[in-house]
Amino acid sequence: MLPRYKFIAFFNTTKLPKSGVTQGGALRALSLRLSLALLLTCMQWSGINAETLSAENPSVEDIIATGGYEINAGDILSLAVWNEPSLGSEQILVRPDGFISVPVVGEIMAGGRTVNAVQIAVAEGLNRYLKDEPNVVISILNASGSRVYVLGKVQRPGAFPLSGPMDVTQALAMAGGLNSFAAENSIKVLRRNAEGVQRSMRFKYGKVKDGERLESNILLHSGDVVLVP
Repeated sequence: MLPRYKFIAFFNTTKLPKSGVTQGGALRALSLRLSLALLLTCMQWSGINAETLSAENPSVEDIIATGGYEINAGDILSLAVWNEPSLGSEQILVRPDGFISVPVVGEIMAGGRTVNAVQIAVAEGLNRYLKDEPNVVISILNASGSRVYVLGKVQRPGAFPLSGPMDVTQALAMAGGLNSFAAENSIKVLRRNAEGVQRSMRFKYGKVKDGERLESNILLHSGDVVLVP
């Protein structure tokens, strides 16, 4: 938003001429200055919206770089402990309740947490039994627990694996596309946050296929539900 002091400066520098210019000309000059100020305001708002959209929909490269992938129930992990092969595990299934069973440590909550967070939790658990601080590495062998759901008036509704970046149109394509009875401009994406609160986002397929409202074609997160009325 255009800072308040800029508006003050703008109006302070807009003065009616003392002579040589008609009042109508002065008013036209004032109107031009006001239009420019409003244009700058709109440009700044556009920048803010673009930054917000980028923050809500980070690229897959950003997620990988920051270790931001959240483990899901059904994922298969591997655990390695440096210089302690007996404490590792080649395959660990994330149970429906989100917990995993770790040798020596016991039960650790993994669902909804990042790989880095689970590594820290396992290392803290092992630290009670080892002389030296353990170096723990957790890898995702299979992200089969990461899914999106497409329901409603599509050709093949169901759950689809989220093995890479997928936006709303790609999810609809995996579901066979809309059927002839679908309300293409009333599609909603349901997303639940870490606190369990669900929100709805409107997706107008008719606009997107015409090259409009492309910002609404967001990247889906695991657990997202696309509803096609």
